[in-house]
Amino acid sequence: MTEDGDERETICDSVASLTEGCRLPVRMQGGDDWPLAEIISVREVRGLKSYYVHYVDFNKRLDEWVTEERLDTRKVQFPRRDGPAQAAGTGTPKKLGGGNNSVSRPASPPAGPEMQLNGSAVLAAALQKKISRKRKGISLESEDSQDASAPVTSVSGATCPRSTGSMVAHHDDVVTRMKNVEMIELGRHRIRPWYFSPYPQEMVHLPCIYICEFCLKYRKSRKCLERHLAKCNLRHPPGNEIYRKGRISFFEIDGRKNKAYAQNLCLLAKLFLDHKTLYYDTDPFLFYVMTDFDARGFHIVGYFSKEKESTEDYNVACILTMPPYQRKGYGKLLIEFSYELSKFEGKTGSPEKPLSDLGLLSYRSYWAQTILDFLVNVKPVGDNEKPQITINEICELTSIKKEDVISTLQNLNLINYYKGQYIITLSEDTVASHQRAMERRKIRIDPKCLHWTPKDWSKRAKW
Repeated sequence: MTEDGDERETICDSVASLTEGCRLPVRMQGGDDWPLAEIISVREVRGLKSYYVHYVDFNKRLDEWVTEERLDTRKVQFPRRDGPAQAAGTGTPKKLGGGNNSVSRPASPPAGPEMQLNGSAVLAAALQKKISRKRKGISLESEDSQDASAPVTSVSGATCPRSTGSMVAHHDDVVTRMKNVEMIELGRHRIRPWYFSPYPQEMVHLPCIYICEFCLKYRKSRKCLERHLAKCNLRHPPGNEIYRKGRISFFEIDGRKNKAYAQNLCLLAKLFLDHKTLYYDTDPFLFYVMTDFDARGFHIVGYFSKEKESTEDYNVACILTMPPYQRKGYGKLLIEFSYELSKFEGKTGSPEKPLSDLGLLSYRSYWAQTILDFLVNVKPVGDNEKPQITINEICELTSIKKEDVISTLQNLNLINYYKGQYIITLSEDTVASHQRAMERRKIRIDPKCLHWTPKDWSKRAKW
C-alpha cells in the first residue's frame, strides 16, 4: 500500500491491465531515468498500443506518448476504485511556484481511433464559460511558459486559477491535457510544441503546421505557405513600432484593430504556455511583439500582452519568449520593456498570476537584479552616513510593485531587524555576484529609444 492508502502497488502481469490513472515508472526520452509517471490516455493504432504519460513532479511540457517497452510494470499504482473522478489519479503540482495543493484530474476522453482532440469543442466550451461568467458580472480577459510554461510562465507563480478567462488551469477542459500539434515551422525554425492549442481540427493531425512568421497565418503544407508568402505584404507585425535599437524592435498591436493577428498570436503562444488562452476575445488587450531585424524582415522573438484597463495594476497578462530565442537574455528584455512602459505611465506594475515555471524564474531573476542594482548604486546623504532608502522609493524608481519588492528582498535574505527597525544588509559576496550577473546582460532596454504615449483607456471611445 502507498502511504495515503489511496492506491495499491502491485506487479502487473500484463500491460493489458493498465488503465488511465495508473502510475508506474516510465523511461524518459533520451535518457536512462525512470521517474514515476501517470497514464493519461491509452490508444491503439494498427494493433500497437501507446500510452500518453505525465511525469509526476515534472512540467507538463515533458508529457509524451510512449510504447510498452518504456513501461516498468514491476511496480504499478492502480487508481482508487471509488468512482471515475478518483480513478483518474491526482495531478501533480509544478516544481516551481506550484504550492502543495494537487488537483484531481478529470476522466480522459474515450480512447480509440475515433478519439479527436477537437479545437472547436474547446472553443465552444470556452464560449459557454464566457457567457456564464458575464452573467455573474465577471470580466473576461484574453490570454504566455515555460514553459516556459507554466509558464513566467509563465511566465505564466500561484497554482489556483483566477476567475478570469486568460489564466484558467488546464484541468478545466479534459481535451486540453494532451499535446495535439506534432510540429510547427515558423520562418527558419522547426519547433516541437509543449502544450495543447485549439488550432482547427483539420490542422492538428498533420505532421507539421506551417506558419507565416509575419502575419502568423497557418497553412497545411509548405506549398500552401509559399503561395501565401507570395501574396502576404507584411514584413513586420501590424501596428506601431514604438521602440528600435540596433536589430531589436517592439511593435504595439491593438487586439481590437488587429484581431486576426492577435488571435493567431494567441494560438501560437498557447503551444508554449500551459494555461488556457481565450484567443477569440482580444479586444481588451494590447500586444507588444519583440522582433529581430535582418534583410528578410522583422522576425518574432517573443511578446507580452497587457490589459488596456487593469484594476489590479497588472502590466503583463501573458509573456512568452519563443523557444529558439530562449536562454539568450530576451526574456529579461521583455520584462524590462514592460516595466519601462509602467515608468512612462507613472505606475507600479506586476505580472498577472499564475506565472509559468520559466516565467517565474525570469521574473525572480529580473526583480533581484533590478533591486540589487538600485541598492548597490544608491548614494548616502552625508559623508559618514549610511544610505537611507524606503521600500516606497524602490517601488517608485523601479516601477516594481511593493509586494514583489518585499518578497524579493526576503528571498535574497537582505532584510534584517536591528534595534527596532528593518535594515537592508548587502554583503561583499552579494555585490560581487550581482556585478557578475549584470556583466552577462549584454542587451538592455534604452529608454531614449522608446517613442510612446500612454492612452487613457477608461474612455471607451478609444477602444
